[in-house]
Amino acid sequence: TYLGTIGDFLKHKIASKGLDCCFIELSIEEIQSLLDQVSDERLFNSQNNENNDYAEIDVIESLSDAAEEEKEESVVKFESESSEEASIEDEYIDEELDLSMEMQGNKIQRAAATLLLDACLKGASDIHIDAHEDRIKIRLRRDGVLQNYVTMPKFAGLKFTACLKNMAKMDISEKRASQDGKIRRAYQGKSLDFRCSTIPGKYGEKMVLRFLNNDTDAINLDLLIQNEDLRYKFREVINQDNGIVIVSGPTGSGKSTTLAAALKEKDNGELNIVTAEDPIEYDMGGDIQQFPVLRSKGQTFANLLRCFLRQDPDVILIGETRDPETAESSMDAAETGHLVFTTLHANSAATSLTRLLDMEVPPYKLTASLRGVLAQRLLRKVCPGCSVERPLSDAEAEFTGLRKGIPVRVASCLSAEEKTQRKQEGILCSRCLGTGYKGRVGTYELLKI
Repeated sequence: TYLGTIGDFLKHKIASKGLDCCFIELSIEEIQSLLDQVSDERLFNSQNNENNDYAEIDVIESLSDAAEEEKEESVVKFESESSEEASIEDEYIDEELDLSMEMQGNKIQRAAATLLLDACLKGASDIHIDAHEDRIKIRLRRDGVLQNYVTMPKFAGLKFTACLKNMAKMDISEKRASQDGKIRRAYQGKSLDFRCSTIPGKYGEKMVLRFLNNDTDAINLDLLIQNEDLRYKFREVINQDNGIVIVSGPTGSGKSTTLAAALKEKDNGELNIVTAEDPIEYDMGGDIQQFPVLRSKGQTFANLLRCFLRQDPDVILIGETRDPETAESSMDAAETGHLVFTTLHANSAATSLTRLLDMEVPPYKLTASLRGVLAQRLLRKVCPGCSVERPLSDAEAEFTGLRKGIPVRVASCLSAEEKTQRKQEGILCSRCLGTGYKGRVGTYELLKI
């Protein structure tokens, strides 16, 4: 009834301008039956998706249909603030949009929404959209390895990228400069957050979406660090009253997750815990206060740290130490009675020390402040469904230090042709889809100072 009232107003308004407008009008009963039909039909079945590629088929079919249309469909553009005060991080206080809105939009919007949802259900950490000369290729990073998803015609791919840029509140007309944005959607009561980045390339824009998993159930040191002896020693380090604790490793090795678990253990209601993050990945809850880095407003890691020291903190988390100013400020905070956690890009626990020395941190400050360095990696786990068991060989025993002949499980890695053949025969492993690996486990190295 409300939409019908708007329709009458629009008809009169358009007619007064001497223009014609055609409406498709249905009765209330017909509209209600359509709504009931939509609610009964599931666009996406997560259980079936474990064993089949229905979502991938839906994405490519939607894009192919869009490419064949003679008239280009319009993509709804979200209004973004033009004020200098507007920033991506302000989305944290905005009302979330439901992903179902895009699910019921045009073909491109449905394909974009399905891709985002399918990536979450498959446990992907990143979505890569690569522009080639005559096509657009989408790949998903699962368990640390990029895997092909779909390839689409160039025309449909450009519209697809423009739709995702709209969802991330980027400027779709700007294709010659890099942009950053954020997609935040709600689906079935859960929040889905994606950090988006575009870079102009030879054949068009490359877009990467990082899925920010805000599931706090897995943030637990008992689950993350399975080595009991190392977990006990790490807890000894983080339970000290002052000093600096560093977690090092390459991008995507789980450093932020480990520190989030450590902070949740420290949050007992008696401490003032503050964090500076870029971006805020987990909602840690409790009494932990989290602050985003806003470089457009001069709110860097070093500036936030100086502000924290004026607010009576007990525990401080600095998301990343990447410059001498932040490193020295962190050391100074650790020397004045605060417990500081930070991450560092280094290849091992020992090289973290030389990395800090390269940042011009005086050796005496390292001796006085540094309590411990935890280096970590994520290793892929062998798929339990399709792996085969065999005894350990001589060369493997010498390399690993394990006893020769003990039974081990070995991954069954398939080539692209073998995957296609098994998929057609219906015997492809439903857990790993032929990759040979499913899930990851953390491996750690602790250096106590």
